[in-house]
Amino acid sequence: MIKVEVDMAKCQHYGQCVFEAPDIFSLNVDDKLEYTAEADDAERDNIEAAIDVCPMQAIRIVE
Repeated sequence: MIKVEVDMAKCQHYGQCVFEAPDIFSLNVDDKLEYTAEADDAERDNIEAAIDVCPMQAIRIVE
């Protein structure tokens, strides 16, 4: 399992991560980011892509 962490103080809810890893990240009805804190190892590439596109660099994988 992969542990995902988003610094919500940095996150500006742009939603770029949603396009890269839609099974992990989503925007709720208020356009606020929601995410799954634990993901299957098969999602690693998608999560890393989400990390790369985050303009605020608010996402990280906790090793």
